[in-house]
Amino acid sequence: MDVPVNQSAAARNIALALVEGFNKHYRLFRESSARAKLRFDDGDWQAVQLAVRDRIQFYDDRVKETIDRLHTEFNAEALNLTDWQQAKLRYIGLLLDHKQPELAETFFNSVFCKIMHRTYFHNDFIFVRPAISTEFIDSDPPAYRSYYPNEVGFHGAIRQILSDFGWQRAFDDLDRDVASIRQAVECHLGEWPNPEYNFQIQVLYSAFYRNKAAYIIGKAINGGTEYPFAIPVLHTESGKLFVDTILLDVWRISMLFSLSRAYFMVDMEVPSAYVQFLRSIMPGKPQSELYTMLGLGKQGKTMFFRDLIHHLHHSQDQFVVAPGIRGLVMLVFTLPSFPYVFKLIKDVFGASKDVDHATVRRKYQLVKQIDRVGRLADTLEFSNAALPKKRLSQALLEDLYQLAPSLIEEDGDDLVIKHLYIERRMEPLNMYLEKAERGNRLADIDQVVREYGNAIRELAIANIFPGDMLWKNFGVTRYGRVVFYDYDEIEYMTDCNFRKIPPAPYPEMEMSGEVWYSVARTDIFPEEFASFLLTSPSIRAAFMRYHADLLDIGFWRTVQEEIRRGFVKDFFPYDESLRFGMHRVAESGALGISG
Repeated sequence: MDVPVNQSAAARNIALALVEGFNKHYRLFRESSARAKLRFDDGDWQAVQLAVRDRIQFYDDRVKETIDRLHTEFNAEALNLTDWQQAKLRYIGLLLDHKQPELAETFFNSVFCKIMHRTYFHNDFIFVRPAISTEFIDSDPPAYRSYYPNEVGFHGAIRQILSDFGWQRAFDDLDRDVASIRQAVECHLGEWPNPEYNFQIQVLYSAFYRNKAAYIIGKAINGGTEYPFAIPVLHTESGKLFVDTILLDVWRISMLFSLSRAYFMVDMEVPSAYVQFLRSIMPGKPQSELYTMLGLGKQGKTMFFRDLIHHLHHSQDQFVVAPGIRGLVMLVFTLPSFPYVFKLIKDVFGASKDVDHATVRRKYQLVKQIDRVGRLADTLEFSNAALPKKRLSQALLEDLYQLAPSLIEEDGDDLVIKHLYIERRMEPLNMYLEKAERGNRLADIDQVVREYGNAIRELAIANIFPGDMLWKNFGVTRYGRVVFYDYDEIEYMTDCNFRKIPPAPYPEMEMSGEVWYSVARTDIFPEEFASFLLTSPSIRAAFMRYHADLLDIGFWRTVQEEIRRGFVKDFFPYDESLRFGMHRVAESGALGISG
């Protein structure tokens, strides 16, 4: 089909504007990620936290800039559908030699979907399916380096790996750290394998920076066997570097990439190459979660929704109301064959909830901007998510129309949900405890109650008060970790006022159940926690064994004082028993959280 010259020129210029908008975004994103190495060298932990928070906004800012440019230069609303179709084809041509084509396709979608009605959200106009392959894209420098222990020995290879990252700080004792790594590997393997002809160690070129740690991610290849590993590097109290441990189990490495932790800073020219390498050592991790943990949340959302559509095409079960106690603020549903929950804000909240829609959204955004210390579930946030109506159970449809009618809209065979959060599915803690009590599994109760208290304790030390601490608001992960996921009442610890209940003016009033003291919105009375948390004898016994201090105002006020002094405790995304030399870690007042 012949395209008029003026139409062809408009399509070309639109495509160029879109590519320039994306390139600006990724340049700024990469500059921030590259500066993570400088922040690590400087030990500027406060700057680390600010950079993670600020980087989240980069994408939306560039999308808005590009939309404004299209409105100014091309009167975007007046563009016809042929213009957009031709612009997409021109855009594909501009991505043929691009280093981040999959991210650029998502950027095109974001801009288009902000301008046009969702009627046009199909493959003629946006990238429902990827158009450009991300296989074998060259990178300079290469995505990973290779080392050959057969030539320089294991000690020499590991020493070179640690040196090649070019950190400005010296290692406290590099040879000691290499020896610790070798000892840990030998202990893990049981017997040191004979080196094969192809024995090599591959290491991703950029370290993975998060809080006060730099992680080296790689794998050893010997014959037909691959051995993944992750090596965290930290600062000593005197400011030198040391290797804290080496993680050799896939599940332990996977926990580094848990969505309940802050996103990594990684300097990547070709992000798809990093994701491909990570998938080779963590095959169970979805690409969507890996992109998200690399700070590329929009690409994570794109990959997630493609996975969901693919799964719906190959399954037949229905979306149902999620099991468990229903929330007063959120309506939660799930697809049993798909390991996620879908959450939307109800139109009207329960009478005891003193929040509004805007406040709830701010709380969820806050969780994305802070360090989640492995205790807060990350969420994917979607607008105008279309689900096939026939896959929604009748009971769920009735709840949606009754509890959140303002957020749903019918569009042919689809039900469009205007605003939606999606999280990894976990077993609600209250249901876990009920089953454990029915089965008299006291060891499981003891372990999970200890985890629950640790979650509250660690969140507090990280300056987060959960607000509603009922068991139903926490979940148990497949690794047995307890994570909080109900955010409508969270507050910064420093904004809370922890109080003791004052004595009743006379005994009869205390027995009456009436409150004899004033209570402000931010007032918290820790001694009340026991009355609604510890009604079961077995749960109470476990809680009091490990966490009786959480019922005392002293714990909470001490934590507040430490936060205000700039002290934040180190948290490690691996068991402390794995660490080579815990005495070398500073428990100083420097801001930041390891891991």
